[in-house]
Amino acid sequence: MISLDKLKKGDRAVIKDLITEGIPLTLLEMGCLPGNEVTILGLASRKGPIYLKIDESHMSIDFVTASQVLVELKK
Repeated sequence: MISLDKLKKGDRAVIKDLITEGIPLTLLEMGCLPGNEVTILGLASRKGPIYLKIDESHMSIDFVTASQVLVELKK
């Protein structure tokens, strides 16, 4: 498993775990939950926001939050 912030544009992965309880409730409500698929749609900069799609929701999350989401890369 790797953290979401390590993925590149176009990568697809499945969320496996959240390593903190500090994940914003809004993010959880939009589907950032174990078992859901995530696709990286864009990266603002090295430590900037990450634009992604989780199931049918499009969202942008900060680099720190992304580092707390553990995923398994799909091949």
